[in-house]
Amino acid sequence: MANNITGNKGEWSEMYVLLRLLSQGKIHAADENVEKIEDIFFPILKIMREELKTNKYEYIVNDDVAKIQIFLNDSFVKEFDKQTFEEQADYLYSQILQGANRAFPVAQTEEFMKEIGCTRLAAPSSDKTDITMQIHDIQTGFAPVCGFSIKSEVGNPPTLINATGATNFIYEVTGLTDKQIYGINAIETKSKIRDRMQRIFTEATSVDFVKVNSDSFARNMMLIDSRLTELVAHSLIYHYRDGFSTCKEVIEQMENDNPMNYPTEGFYEYKYKKLLCSAALGMTPAKKWDGIDEANGGYIIVTAKGDVLAYHIYNRAFFESYLLNQTRYERGSTSRHGFASLYKEDGKVYIKLNLQVRFR
Repeated sequence: MANNITGNKGEWSEMYVLLRLLSQGKIHAADENVEKIEDIFFPILKIMREELKTNKYEYIVNDDVAKIQIFLNDSFVKEFDKQTFEEQADYLYSQILQGANRAFPVAQTEEFMKEIGCTRLAAPSSDKTDITMQIHDIQTGFAPVCGFSIKSEVGNPPTLINATGATNFIYEVTGLTDKQIYGINAIETKSKIRDRMQRIFTEATSVDFVKVNSDSFARNMMLIDSRLTELVAHSLIYHYRDGFSTCKEVIEQMENDNPMNYPTEGFYEYKYKKLLCSAALGMTPAKKWDGIDEANGGYIIVTAKGDVLAYHIYNRAFFESYLLNQTRYERGSTSRHGFASLYKEDGKVYIKLNLQVRFR
């Protein structure tokens, strides 16, 4: 039988999360080092999936009889033993580990997906919510319906903030002659951006942040913190000019140098964590954001050893530390996103630097 469903490791990981959570009936919290916190977990009452606008599936966890009951539009369809979901999760995880670094099929999982009413692997890439479930909140006694974003450590690390024209930051450069501008733009070494930036800071009189290329992204960052655009602009200098790679390294250096003259330590880390957290849970650069988390439950991580762990909103401090510790700056395409070359506009000289953040 021909396979109709293919996916990369990240996409198959979303199906793995569904199978694993139904087999466990609960999800454990993670600490800042992505380690399971044994005594903090959330019992799962049901998981909801909308395959089509008219087809809404609910997977009800019945711990009393170790069964998973499946409902379609509130009508009972069938039930399976939890053991079946455990076996299917174990098998899929083994296939994800063996899978290629491109889209691949998993025939056995596809057949089981048909049995449980799943026609697709993952939520649309524009959605921040990858899985929706009702959990029992032990702290309050309530049973909220929460949306979670899923990220997998199995396979290629995903991006947190994607490089686009909207993530360009614009700086005015003064004190360079036309000959110097030409010479700097002509640098085409393997580390051309860093080499260009070092020449600019050596030869120019000043390099001053002007604005973010995208009004939407600037507005979104100002909603988080009024000086966040300036903070990120400084961080890009530390990355492109000085070669700091991880977000944690960049922020530690900024805390040390204090380029924005904050009164005490901790300002840079605190504010930057808010940016990463907002990007993880709902904010995208090119779209006007209202400050509300789309993934209102938090984040689910598939660890390299197959654990499925959650950063719930109650564990926001752990989640923010995880994001800072596990992310790095990455250089996007200079030609596609139009940055890292000096240019003139209305008699002034500018350069754009691009923001892209990826998990390590």
